[in-house]
Amino acid sequence: MAVTVSLVAIFGLVLFFLLRGNSLSYGAAFIAVMFGFFLASTGAAGPINDFTTAAVAAIQKNI
Repeated sequence: MAVTVSLVAIFGLVLFFLLRGNSLSYGAAFIAVMFGFFLASTGAAGPINDFTTAAVAAIQKNI
């Protein structure tokens, strides 16, 4: 749960700065958010969460 909240915060900050720097249009940001929202409701959500958790654990182990 903590990993998910942290990743959401990081991705939110990246998206904020991309929008602020005009590197990403509002339409593209909306599409990205909707894609993530709908992806979370599919069967792919479990494996994506497992992969993300394993990657974060591997990074923490190497640091």
